[in-house]
Amino acid sequence: MEVILKRQFKGEETSSNLIVEQGKNAKSYHYILANLGFLDIDLTDLRKGGANITGFQLVNNSDPTVSRVVQQWMEFDNKDTKMPKSGLKYTGALTYDGVKVMSTAFQNLRRQRIDISRRGNAGECLANPPAPWGQGIDIQRALQQVGYWNEEEKYVNTAVFVRGSNDTYGLQNRTYIVTTILLRIDSVIISPVLPAFCLVSSLRAVLMPARNDNHPRLSSLRQESPYVMLKKNHEQLVGNDKYEGYIVELAAEIAKHVGYQYKLKLVSDGKYGARDPEIKMWNGMVGELVYGKADVAVAPLTITLVREEVIDFSKPFMSLGISIMIKKPTKSKPGVFSFLDPLAYEIWMCIVFAYIGVSVVLFLVSRFSPYEWHAEDYEEGGEPQSPTQATASNGVQQSQTPVQQNANQQSQEQSNEFGIFNSLWFSLGAFMQQGCDISPR
Repeated sequence: MEVILKRQFKGEETSSNLIVEQGKNAKSYHYILANLGFLDIDLTDLRKGGANITGFQLVNNSDPTVSRVVQQWMEFDNKDTKMPKSGLKYTGALTYDGVKVMSTAFQNLRRQRIDISRRGNAGECLANPPAPWGQGIDIQRALQQVGYWNEEEKYVNTAVFVRGSNDTYGLQNRTYIVTTILLRIDSVIISPVLPAFCLVSSLRAVLMPARNDNHPRLSSLRQESPYVMLKKNHEQLVGNDKYEGYIVELAAEIAKHVGYQYKLKLVSDGKYGARDPEIKMWNGMVGELVYGKADVAVAPLTITLVREEVIDFSKPFMSLGISIMIKKPTKSKPGVFSFLDPLAYEIWMCIVFAYIGVSVVLFLVSRFSPYEWHAEDYEEGGEPQSPTQATASNGVQQSQTPVQQNANQQSQEQSNEFGIFNSLWFSLGAFMQQGCDISPR
């Protein structure tokens, strides 16, 4: 993660302290300080966590000319006891250079006997079009010819003014880019008006040595019995002696075989490690490995795909098999209603209500259907006769009088075979897939 900080000296020191308090100084962070006084800031605490820090240094303290000016600056501070004692910042160096260039330019003009005094009335600043000063060209030429003797490279450096696209001038300064951990560049020329920069001297990459072998590796642990536990007298112990358990012994054996020193540390949040889906940040032991807060994590950590994408796992020291345990059923004699066990109580209730409902509907339909009704004779030993049946005597058809027909109709009554009990019996036979003597018409 790269972070760009643009603050003044006191603000940057406050920001660095805040970064250290929040633990954001791990080696996975890269801070770029956007000022020209990188070496003027105390970054000791910020560098302890291994974070990469890149900054720009305008003042070359190794230059003898700069060293002489800094010495004069400190002597001037010692003369005035009221002024706070502070070193030469890059802002003071720029002010010194500006005054020095102006003073040298006007001294050169006086040696050349060039009159730069005002002649006549001075022009107005808001004049349109503006009227330039007659001696401005001479002053500009004198400023461009100012230089200083470089004792190291034995030549005169001149202050070069570059004309910009908007008729402004910028001064090319010798600026140093310094990286605390990975890369150190000797010097770079940066022009305020030109977008590109070029290297002045050969690029010299200085790879800082890796962590010293004598430096103890930080091992992250999670307190969990029986893997990692605190001893009963842990308050009286220090270092690795405070812990005991299987993981503690395993870490000691690993360090013994590999040959390195280690320091045990409990993970701050007590988690194994998961990635937040919103901020995409890791927590727990995996987060300490990803962000460089720990060198190794020894724990019963499950190997997953997302974790393998960010950290390296060793060979598993324990295999966890997933098994299902159930209680052994006890033998018991079947009860009277054991046949109801295959189905739930609710299902049996639905079956009973459906059986009763179908029977009631069949009973009601047979009451309204004319095909289910037929005549029945109540005379003793007599068979039921239809209303159109005629009586016969001695094989001769005889007609009935109206009085006889009325008496015959009174002796007959309409009946229906599908009563409530027959309806229930028919539904039960259909449910049991058995036959029945009656059927609806």
